[in-house]
Amino acid sequence: MTLRVYAILYLVFLYAPIVLLPIFAFNDATVIAFPLSGFTTEWFRAIPETPALIRSVQTSLVVAVSSALLATLLGLCTARAGARYAFPGKRPVTGFIMLPLVLPEIIVAVALLVVLLALGLPLGPWTVVLGHTLLCTPFAVAILGSSFNNFDPALEEASYDLGESRWATFRLVTLPLVMPGIVSSLLISFTISLDEFIIAFFLTGTEPTLPVYLWGQLRFPQKIPVVMALGTILVALSVLLLSVAELFRRRGLARTGAKDTGGFV
Repeated sequence: MTLRVYAILYLVFLYAPIVLLPIFAFNDATVIAFPLSGFTTEWFRAIPETPALIRSVQTSLVVAVSSALLATLLGLCTARAGARYAFPGKRPVTGFIMLPLVLPEIIVAVALLVVLLALGLPLGPWTVVLGHTLLCTPFAVAILGSSFNNFDPALEEASYDLGESRWATFRLVTLPLVMPGIVSSLLISFTISLDEFIIAFFLTGTEPTLPVYLWGQLRFPQKIPVVMALGTILVALSVLLLSVAELFRRRGLARTGAKDTGGFV
């Protein structure tokens, strides 16, 4: 009973700000406080009328898509090698790849900033892509590693026996079966990159990503309702993407016949 009460209180504390976000996004007052003064959609209509906001959204989308593609490609190669081959230093190498999961993001961000400045590379969207790829790759490896570990190698061996090459076997047999994991990895990586702030804050140049732009707007109280309106849209988008990722994850488990040990949502 005590554990149940604790769990309920923890969930309320965790998700109450998210519930309050859309409430104040539809409030027609610029002061974020109760009681609410009325209902309005003005703040949502103001989003397209802010050029700097639109540019930051475009930058974030470019960064998120690029990071998701690169992280999923690297994760696909790593998961494939880890599930199919034995080589010296396999565990240390895998642990090194997964290291960003346990390192504080600010440490990773400062280290990347020092390296990039030492190399003389200008800061911009593509440096953020590098940082987000580093951050998202362990998630892609974890998702795709599960897909490859639940994949029956006998299917590939049967393809080889029937005369198919390694590339044709991967394209016609392996890839379709792990495709739900690939889609799930893309969606999770996209969501992580789109919402990430610390690495983007250190590595962005004159073209800030959306979270960095929103952070800057918090200095202006009159713009906070617009920020909350955009935050509502981002929360809805994140929930949708995570739900789709979970759907593809379960579909992948159903294809391979593996046991479901937990998911994203």
